[in-house]
Order: sequence, then structure tokens, then C-alpha cells
Amino acid sequence: MNDLTDISYEVDDGLAWIVIDRPDRYKAFRGRTIDELIRAFKTAWTDSAVGVVALTGAGEKAFCTGGDQKQRGETGDYGPTETGLFEVEALHRLIRDIPKPVIAAVNGYAIGGGHVLHVTCDITIAADHAKFGQTGPKVDSFDAGFGSAYLARIIGQKRPERSGCSVANTTPRLLRGGGSSTPSCRCPNSEQPFGRGQTTPSHCHRPRSKC
Repeated sequence: MNDLTDISYEVDDGLAWIVIDRPDRYKAFRGRTIDELIRAFKTAWTDSAVGVVALTGAGEKAFCTGGDQKQRGETGDYGPTETGLFEVEALHRLIRDIPKPVIAAVNGYAIGGGHVLHVTCDITIAADHAKFGQTGPKVDSFDAGFGSAYLARIIGQKRPERSGCSVANTTPRLLRGGGSSTPSCRCPNSEQPFGRGQTTPSHCHRPRSKC
């Protein structure tokens, strides 16, 4: 993991920190960024010293602002990749499938594809100045992929429709009680409760492989 340019990877006391580090693009991802994120998550998966994974953005301005539109405007795509494919959906599946808890530490804007990244994580911990939202409606676009479908599954249909069809950003205060920025569950093999007073995993959306 020594040849990383778009992210950093560090393990500290069982916690793997995966940090998107493109400050000049507000942590927007290009093809290489996605390749490096996939490598980092696979490394964390196979490392027995890692128990938890945290995904965040460097600095305090942005967690991730989605696909790099400046790159796309310059080249017509998101730049070269290892396979020739832009494998962002493979990254989403990897985050859901890794058998270790994944925490999104949102420090600023989580917009567009960055919003999808936080949704796919098991837990989101948001700074007070965090902002969540979609930008697609400004350009007659809608996130019709994994992010919207999964968000509807975990917090209901209406709230994702509102966020997906509106360009208004959401704050952590407004999200409280809605589900997408609160812990989803704990392991069913543990004696700890799954939520406020609940002792069964009826609302758990984590794959069984993570429990």
C-alpha cells in the first residue's frame, strides 16, 4: 500500500483508517481513487489485526463529494483504472460484504456519490458541520443506483425520494431519528441491545457475515 496517491491507509490499534485525500477536488473520486479504495478495503478484510474500518476524508471541509466532474469534463470519463472499468458499484458491494464493521466519519460535505458511500457503511458518525445531499437534480439526473435503493430499504421510501429529488442539503440534526446517521445494530451473538431497548435484530440491515 505504499504507492497510494488519492487515499491513505493506516492501522492503529485494530482500527483501519481509510482516508480520501484529494483536497484540491473536495475529496471527489476519480477512477484511480476507486481502485485504491477497493485495494484498501480488501487489505483491511484480510488483515487479522484489523477489527474495524473507518472511512473518512482528509481535513474538515469534505468527507467525499462524489465523482470528479472536473476530471470528467477534461477527459470525458473518470480517468484511467487498473481494469479499464469504473468500478464504483464493486466498491459499494465490498463495503457491504466485508465481515468487519465499517464506520463513515463524515467531516463536512457528503454529497452525491459521497453520500452513497456513507449510506453503504454500517455506522455514520457525523460532525456538527456535516452536510448530506444529492446534486443530480440540478443537472436533470437522479441517483437510481445502489445508494437510493439501499437507503430506501433502511429508512423507508419517502425520505430517500425527498433527498434524491431535491438539491437541499441535510444536517446531522435533521437526520437524527431518521436512521441513516445512527448505528444500525450490534452483533446478535452479543448480549448488548440492538437499539433503544431492543434485544432482537429485527431492524438490522447488516449482512449476517458481519455478525
